[in-house]
Amino acid sequence: MKCPYCGYDDTQVKDSRPTEDNTAIRRRRVCSGCGGRFTTFERIQLRELSVIKRTGRKVPFDRDKLMRSVQVSLRKRPVEDDKVERMVSGIVRQLESAGDAEVPAEHIGNLVMEGLKGLDEIAYIRFASVYKNFRETKDFSDMLHQLSNERPLDEDLED
Repeated sequence: MKCPYCGYDDTQVKDSRPTEDNTAIRRRRVCSGCGGRFTTFERIQLRELSVIKRTGRKVPFDRDKLMRSVQVSLRKRPVEDDKVERMVSGIVRQLESAGDAEVPAEHIGNLVMEGLKGLDEIAYIRFASVYKNFRETKDFSDMLHQLSNERPLDEDLED
């Protein structure tokens, strides 16, 4: 593994352990060149996925990009990191086990929307505003109206 600090090719693993949800292995490494310490994660990858963008262009699937977009939606929201990790891992597992090596970006967006809806409604609306390309306040109003109509009545009374 190449050192991210100095580019030296010889690094040593000092500690390995599974992540809390057992979906990856966390490795602490030390560079033999500069002594820098860093962490790597090793995940199971069932297949190489490609994302088909709305323009028809194909790009390699990037789990980190998916995680970043979810985290942007969740910024300053009281959601635990392990719940976010489980949601993203679940989406990736769904995509990998679906059988198709090429996945439409729209399908990924719908899976994220579904996951965020159960995790945090504010994050859900934030993500929707970008994903659905909201242009005016009416778009937010329509989304909020739709959300409130999907809630059971007893939930509204608790708020």
